[in-house]
Amino acid sequence: MTSMPPYRVALLAFPNIRAFDVSVITEVWGTDRTDRGVPPFELRRCAADRAPVPMPGGLSLAPDRTLAWLDRADLVIVPGLVDPLLPVPPPVLDALRRAHARGVPVAALCAGAFALAQAGLLDGHRAITHWTLTDLLRRQHPRVSVVPDALFIDASADAGADAAPGAPLWTSAGTAAGIDLCLHLVRTHHGAETAATIARSMVTAPFRTGTQAQFIERPAAVRDRDADALAGVREYALRHLHEPLTVGALAARAGMSARSFARHFTATTGVTPARWLLDQRLAAAQRLLERTGLAMPEIARRAGFGSEVTMRQHFAARLSTSPRDYRAAFSPSYSGS
Repeated sequence: MTSMPPYRVALLAFPNIRAFDVSVITEVWGTDRTDRGVPPFELRRCAADRAPVPMPGGLSLAPDRTLAWLDRADLVIVPGLVDPLLPVPPPVLDALRRAHARGVPVAALCAGAFALAQAGLLDGHRAITHWTLTDLLRRQHPRVSVVPDALFIDASADAGADAAPGAPLWTSAGTAAGIDLCLHLVRTHHGAETAATIARSMVTAPFRTGTQAQFIERPAAVRDRDADALAGVREYALRHLHEPLTVGALAARAGMSARSFARHFTATTGVTPARWLLDQRLAAAQRLLERTGLAMPEIARRAGFGSEVTMRQHFAARLSTSPRDYRAAFSPSYSGS
């Protein structure tokens, strides 16, 4: 039996990158977890030359490949930048442009979006960065459509009319949202079970819903007072996804009116109760498709979709695939029957 070739990830290394983001990328793709069913990864630190790359705090990063290795990569990751106003070295910008032109997905964490913008890759596209930097990104790069409150987005989705077609361009909000994006990229290419395995080893959530609006500084007395009640409601909902949950029923469980519940829920999580429920049901269906041989109608029932047709519609709208195709791609035991 032929072994699976490793999925090749290029970490772009140049002065001004953040050590935290380098650590996140290394933890996700640079740790061998094949003994736990995770596919093999090959992570390479790519720079203009082999000289150590300085990072804050007296740290340095030793590149093990030059920028030419991007021609072999399946994914290119740009860490966040310490100072988003510093120019990115021209060879790095050229390498980013070549990789994207070749059709390679490119992702930038936090202020790494400024590097993609300097390369011109985000012109006409949507992008996100840390909430304290959104206005700066908008001023410095007016051709970029800056989204203020996502955790991460595919910048090439719903591109503007002046945007050139190309491979996916992912950007993320600040710091911890880089973990969310990395796990999402794993989930996209290797399935929810692989992302969950990596997340468990990192002791982090495999999938966070919401936007960075929930982290922006603002008066939060009411939100703090209701946080425990809403957490209890979310826990209850996760245990009863198979039931026809409504916002009204969840609001009653929290002891609030439906309007007040929806307002506080959105302030706490960054998404509406209905959107949060849909996200959890999709995640539950993905797990069942990967881990079980249950028939589609039973998976739809257990995940709370009510019918296979409804589940199929949501998979198409949110994941751009069907439940059957998802199982074929990510269930090791799928036989095609």
